Amino acid sequence: MDAHLDVRRLRKAYGDFVALDDVSFTAASGEIVALLGPSGCGKTTLLNVIAGFLSPDKGTVIVDGRDIVRVPPHKRDMAMVFQNYALFPHMSVEHNVAFGLKMRSISSGEVGQRVQEALELVQLGGLGKRYPKELSGGQQQRVALARALVVRPSVLLLDEPLSNLDALLRKRMREEMRQILKSANITTVVVTHDQEEALVSADRIVLLASGRVEQSSTPNELYERPQTIFSARFMDVTNFLDGTVIAHERGNAVVETAFGRLRAEVEGCTVGDRVTVAIRPENITKGEDAGENCVTGEVISSTYHGPVRRIEIEANGARLIADIPVKRCLSKIGDRLSVSWPADDTRILPNEEPGASMEASAAERVLQ
Repeated sequence: MDAHLDVRRLRKAYGDFVALDDVSFTAASGEIVALLGPSGCGKTTLLNVIAGFLSPDKGTVIVDGRDIVRVPPHKRDMAMVFQNYALFPHMSVEHNVAFGLKMRSISSGEVGQRVQEALELVQLGGLGKRYPKELSGGQQQRVALARALVVRPSVLLLDEPLSNLDALLRKRMREEMRQILKSANITTVVVTHDQEEALVSADRIVLLASGRVEQSSTPNELYERPQTIFSARFMDVTNFLDGTVIAHERGNAVVETAFGRLRAEVEGCTVGDRVTVAIRPENITKGEDAGENCVTGEVISSTYHGPVRRIEIEANGARLIADIPVKRCLSKIGDRLSVSWPADDTRILPNEEPGASMEASAAERVLQ
């Protein structure tokens, strides 16, 4: 698939601080790409370079085969929705949406038609005469989106577009925003630090860490198959066990850990490698029959999380967290508990990773 937006080897530094370090990614026509990562990882700097508000030290931004890195922002055929929406309080919804068209000297007849089409697209067709102060937060967000879409940009840029909404509204708007953007079929780059927002709204996620691309993949791949310890931690994997690969058997790697021998997909490791085994808590089931891996330990904590109870067990100085459905979980602190999970739900990651501890702590601060 040809790239509509092609970001190549961008670098941006402020003195000794490198905000972007050799960053590259592409977006196909109509694709939604999320720039995801903790605070300070470079995602907003990257968005501003694409928009033309910042000039990179090196690298190019190519749209439809044209290098626009030296093109001023107002000539890039892009539209941006800012975090605070930036609506004009003295203008009605219709006039807010029409503003960009009038600046482009579009005829009044076409302005009216396109404004109505944009409002219908964001499901605000009957609210054109209202003013921003008369709208809910979600409605204001959709007005800002309509104002950007109505000019039919080549690329749409969204900077934390849902961060000002409360949790329940934000959850609903994730799905609505994706539906609107896919209906408009506009190439979109959205900045977010919210893992769930990126998973729900994007076709592809570019995960950034310290100004570098840590992983670029589909939401499913990033969630299910993180490639590094940082990627796994940021996507809320909580179980990490250090170990050594001692054998390859029946298509699986056998890893010696504090919880005994565990099986995982081979994934390029060789016998003798020091590795880290990563397991999601929701993939671990109470009992011994859920897969090739089974461990037993003492329950040291048990907390209620709505539909599941988060159980932490300990053995040989190592700990493992399992999310067990509440109706199946009667274990108390001090009990012995056996849990199990499949080999194909067990990720093998490199044991050592440059800067991993620093990035892991950043990810943990975001996840708290």
